[in-house]
Amino acid sequence: MTATNVAALHHNEPHWQERVDLACAFRWAARYNWHEGVANHFSVAVSDDGSKFLMNPCNMHFSRIKASDLLLLDADDPSVMVGPNAPDPTAWDLHGGIHRRMPEAKCVLHVHSKYATVLATLKDPRLLPIEQNAMRFFERVAFDDGFNGMGLGAEAERVCGCFGDKPTLVMGNHGVMVTGKSVAWAFDDLYHFERACETLITAYMTGKELLVVSDEIARKTMQQWMNCGEAPENHLRELKAILDEQEPAYKT
Repeated sequence: MTATNVAALHHNEPHWQERVDLACAFRWAARYNWHEGVANHFSVAVSDDGSKFLMNPCNMHFSRIKASDLLLLDADDPSVMVGPNAPDPTAWDLHGGIHRRMPEAKCVLHVHSKYATVLATLKDPRLLPIEQNAMRFFERVAFDDGFNGMGLGAEAERVCGCFGDKPTLVMGNHGVMVTGKSVAWAFDDLYHFERACETLITAYMTGKELLVVSDEIARKTMQQWMNCGEAPENHLRELKAILDEQEPAYKT
C-alpha cells in the first residue's frame, strides 16, 4: 500500500489534519537544521481549552516523525509520565504548562535554531527593526533572562509565565519558543523569526552602524504583516506539497 493510500485511511480520524500539519513542521525543521539531536518539541492543542494536545514522542528525530507517531496528551493528567510512552519530562513540563496557561496558544514550537539561539546569548537580545522580517516581531517578543537550568518543575513554570501577552519568547541562554493560533501561523512566525535573527547577527558581524527604523515605521510594518491574510496557510500548504512529492510517509 502506498503512503498516499495509507494516509487516506486515516483521513477521518480525529485531529488528523493537525497531525499532518505538525508532522510537516517537524520534517521542515530538520531540513532547515533547526533540530537538536533528538531533543526539542512541537505541540498543538486539539481541545478548546488547550488541555489536550499532540506532541512528538521522546527520542525521535524530527526527520522521521510521522503524523501517526504523535502522542495525544492531557495537560491535566500527569499519570502519562509513568506510562511506557511517556514524553520527555522537560517537554511535558514546558508544553503542558503553556497549554494549561495559554489556551490561545494552539501551537507551541520550541527550537535551539542557530541564529535565534545566538540572539538568546546576547546581553541585549532585542530583535532590532533593521529589515522587514525583524519588523514583523516589533512589540511581539518577550525576553527571559532568568535561566536556571533545564525546563523542569519550577523552572518550567517560571518560563511559562514569561510570555505575558507576547506570542514569542526569547529564552536567554537557551533558545526560542514560538506560539500561534495554528501550526501554519506558528511555523510561519518561527521561519521568519530565524531569518530575521540571521540577518541581525550577520549585520552585527560587519561591525558597521545599523540602520534602525523608527518605532512608528516598525509598528506600521508589523501591523501590515499581521494583516497578511492566508500567507501562513499558503506557506504550509506549499511545504506539504513538496513533502507529498519527496517524503509522503510524513502524513501516514
